[in-house]
Amino acid sequence: MTIEMPVQSENNVRKSLSTGAAHQLAHTTKSEPQMQGISSRWLTRTLPWVQVNGGIYRVNRRLTHTVGNGEVEFAVDGGQARVIPLELQELPPLRGFDDEETLAALAQRFEQRDLEPGSVVAEFGNPMNQVILIVHGKLAKIGTGEFGEQTKVGMLGTGDYFGVETLLDSSAIWPVTVKTVTKTTMLVLRRQVLDEMVDTAPALREQLERAAAAPAHRQNSKGEADIEISSGHDGEPLLEGTFVDYDAAPREYELSLAQSVLRVHSRVADLFNDPMNQVEQQLRLTIEALYERREHDLVNNPDFGLLHNCDLKQRIYTESGPPSPDDMDELLSMRRSTKMFLAHPKAIAAFGRECTKRGIYPDPVDVDGHRVPAWRGVPIYPCGKIPVSENGTTSILAMRLGEKDQGVIGLHQTGIPDEFEPSLNVRFKGIDDRSIISYLVSCYYSAAVLVPDALGVLDNVLVARQAD
Repeated sequence: MTIEMPVQSENNVRKSLSTGAAHQLAHTTKSEPQMQGISSRWLTRTLPWVQVNGGIYRVNRRLTHTVGNGEVEFAVDGGQARVIPLELQELPPLRGFDDEETLAALAQRFEQRDLEPGSVVAEFGNPMNQVILIVHGKLAKIGTGEFGEQTKVGMLGTGDYFGVETLLDSSAIWPVTVKTVTKTTMLVLRRQVLDEMVDTAPALREQLERAAAAPAHRQNSKGEADIEISSGHDGEPLLEGTFVDYDAAPREYELSLAQSVLRVHSRVADLFNDPMNQVEQQLRLTIEALYERREHDLVNNPDFGLLHNCDLKQRIYTESGPPSPDDMDELLSMRRSTKMFLAHPKAIAAFGRECTKRGIYPDPVDVDGHRVPAWRGVPIYPCGKIPVSENGTTSILAMRLGEKDQGVIGLHQTGIPDEFEPSLNVRFKGIDDRSIISYLVSCYYSAAVLVPDALGVLDNVLVARQAD
């Protein structure tokens, strides 16, 4: 057997040490460990953080008579929707009515209707003859202006209800015209069916009679117990006494936490600390991950997250899908001293496209040396923690900030044992039999909305590009 050796030409013969071999003896220049999951975290940077001694923050408010006003939830199976019986207690005339058997019978009498866009659900001035529960879709409430022109006075969306006055007053009329904006599924309880139900259910009849006879609480435009004040009078009229009533069961926010156990082998900590300290680098990246989780919870936590703690009266819906300047103006107008918008980057891009279509080019604002997009001078901060649904919709938040302005605040506690950064501590747990060093890293935080109108949400924001 003959073995042929490869013939190297003079041009292929290496005449110097290769870079691959040379770097074995070289001291390379290297970066610190990088982490793609680190974001700008504008929310945690802009929130005013309030010290919470004792771990609990109580929000004292004036007594509000509309506490408990919530969305109606449904069960949907195979395209057929039904209202969950106990959810009917969200309707003001049925609030506190806990007769489950009667509520179940009433829930069964709702009829499903599927409507196309542009359908008239109720017409101004006509007799109010049905209770409407919106399972899915968007509807516009259209009123009449001073000179007879049509004006859009609000939007209705999933979980909303309309026409509950039917339960109390058989002579009520529709105050506005309601039209569908998108394909809509709703559950309807007709007046005739309601009357039949009332005749056969004494408990329901008594509940509605009590609700109709209950004295109306005097309240201001925000739903708070009114304070009697006299002005513009002459002489010595008798002045009515007053007092400021407080909510007897104020909300308390307990600090939440995010934790992780960092493990480093002692051999790594002893031998591989040049030029970078391995424990410090491991700790730095762990803290970054905890801060990312903190911001995610500030937005999405079901207990204190901003998306779940916005008052229903402060939630509105986009008019046509994408976030338009009109939608942003309506969101901005719902509170005084709005300091920031918070939106997913895709929502910011969608808003930019809508502005471009109208020939509007909003000026950005300067925030700590960064050029941030803005609307009406209010910065729009990006936040990738705001979820985007599978059908391409998300939400935009608007906030007033700070305790002094009765706004949204962040909660933390500084000065905790073994504190490494404000409200974050690192505690040495020991070394186990495998020579692994353990550290417990804990971060404590929460958020509070001091008054309902401090936070508003624009829902059903379409961020997907629409086909031409």
